[in-house]
Amino acid sequence: MSQVTVILPDGSSRTVPAGTRVGELAAQLSPGLARVALAAAVDEHLVDLSFPLERDAAVRIITPGSPESLGVYRHSMAHLMAAAVTSLFPGTQCGVGPATDDGFFYDFIVDRPFVPEDLEAIEKKMKEIASRDLPYERKLLPKEEAKGYFEKRGEPLKVELIEEKGGPVVSCYTIDEVFIDFCTGPHVPSSGRLKAFKLLNTSNAYWKGDARNQPMQRIYGTAFFNKEQLDQYLARIEEAKKRDHRKLGKELGLFMFHPWAPGEPFWLAKGTILVNLLGNYMRSVLFPEGYIEVRTPLVFNKALWETSGHWEHYRQNMFLIQTHSDEEAAGLKAMNCPGHMLVYGSEVHSYRDLPLRIHDQSVLHRMEASGVLSGLTRVREFIMDDAHIFITEDQIGAEVERLLRIIERVYHDFGLTPEMTLSTRPPEFLGEKATWDHAESELTKALTQAGQAFTVAPGEGAFYGPKIDFAVTDALGRKWQCATIQLDYQLPQRFRLKYIGADNAEHTPVVIHRAIFGSFERFIALLIEEYAGALPLWIAPVQVAVLPIADRHMEYGRTVLDRLKAAGLRAELDERQEKIGYKIREAQLQKVPYMLVVGDREAAEGLVAVRSRSAGDQGPRRVEDFITAALDQVARKAGEKSAKV
Repeated sequence: MSQVTVILPDGSSRTVPAGTRVGELAAQLSPGLARVALAAAVDEHLVDLSFPLERDAAVRIITPGSPESLGVYRHSMAHLMAAAVTSLFPGTQCGVGPATDDGFFYDFIVDRPFVPEDLEAIEKKMKEIASRDLPYERKLLPKEEAKGYFEKRGEPLKVELIEEKGGPVVSCYTIDEVFIDFCTGPHVPSSGRLKAFKLLNTSNAYWKGDARNQPMQRIYGTAFFNKEQLDQYLARIEEAKKRDHRKLGKELGLFMFHPWAPGEPFWLAKGTILVNLLGNYMRSVLFPEGYIEVRTPLVFNKALWETSGHWEHYRQNMFLIQTHSDEEAAGLKAMNCPGHMLVYGSEVHSYRDLPLRIHDQSVLHRMEASGVLSGLTRVREFIMDDAHIFITEDQIGAEVERLLRIIERVYHDFGLTPEMTLSTRPPEFLGEKATWDHAESELTKALTQAGQAFTVAPGEGAFYGPKIDFAVTDALGRKWQCATIQLDYQLPQRFRLKYIGADNAEHTPVVIHRAIFGSFERFIALLIEEYAGALPLWIAPVQVAVLPIADRHMEYGRTVLDRLKAAGLRAELDERQEKIGYKIREAQLQKVPYMLVVGDREAAEGLVAVRSRSAGDQGPRRVEDFITAALDQVARKAGEKSAKV
């Protein structure tokens, strides 16, 4: 019998007969290892434990401690859920069921939407199937045979997937006789390995995520290797519900939505204050750095988008406007960059004019699918703190380093710490490979010289250039993508932009696309959830609530209010005929940073009884002393970590 050599993670080797299954190898290495083994990586390709070793290879056994283990575990859990659904709801058609960062989901075509009682029954059935410790088995079938099999079962979606993704031979996985699915795997060896899981919710979905396709029902779940991990995650979910910006945004009077304008937020009075505060804050950061601000049109003829390349690469994500002729076809502005190219090209520029930093806070529109709209995090109308910086080739490094310092300062002011990712050339791109290589090299050099740690995301760049993306991890451990720096050699060429160099010849500038907040909407959602609505004093829409104890204190309350407003503080007076305890509770629920209670003593002595949202009663203070302290706190832009719930 022929032998194969296996290289183990510690560098040692072992010789086994050809055809030895990975699970058998695990048992030879250690009975304990075999008991916890879930799958394996053979030459870093994930396989089942039943995979036969036919040639020399590096082998790593996947256990619960392996980085890939949770993905395999949750993928198997998705199959377990599908087995339960098809058992309880005969005639169900199955779509796809992948693992996700937080758990798993599966899409189904069913006669009616799932209800909470269905999830309880499905979860109970999953536990019953898991308790039977049924094997997950991989079966290889000729492509046409597999298509015929699923066609007879009345599962045209599986037939479509096999046609698109299957080779001459396709793999299917069974859970004993309970369930079969077209799938590339790998999976855990048996259902008994699946212990701690919970079905979370359902939602509408579409086949392949396209609203033009078959409507489906999606069930979300999560799973961990033990109950303690599951309970911790479920506790985080409950905390996330309390911090949900959609819930808090309504309760705090910040924004609303209406079905006649899906994905387009209505900024209410307090929300508008917040948007304006962020806009003015960003201006205060950028103007000293040499930025100029412009506003460009909302609608552009398609000729602009054809020139920029967006008509070819991005048109499906734009709002298009019906016109009488093709020449007049137009689209709502989905990004500012093409308009800024026109602004730059409207004048003659010298190398002495560069860097030219153009900032814009106008409204943008993108046609997001209705199924993915979610509060402020996925919208169709949004504001971006957008800028385009026109530079010479030798200014790239210094300008990117300057941007890194600005971004670090901004996020520090909000009590946030971003992580950086360098995203490189995608499969579809404009320009030449050599230009891309040079651009990626320049960004890497700038990050390194700035002493910034970063990871690399191959193939995730924009179609016109590589980029640096900035993600923030919030108080619940979730990542939000916010800022971005994108280097672009393509648009300046497509718009034939020039500057006169020191040699008196024409040269093409390089453009840096950059946003620091990202969209205002997503950034505000992040802030609401990070601080559970209790925003730091300097950006709280209402900073101070003046609370008279009785009607006779109302006049003094108005005097205090006037002094607060004159000092530049955003304050409100609660004039309702309610008990003071009720007024305090209401102000607390509205997340107002400071409450100033005024009664007989305060009116007589020119005082206010100060109550802090986060620290409770602070005692009596002179009005001017409170104002001085509050303005000092605003000036320091403290992250106010104590205000987090």
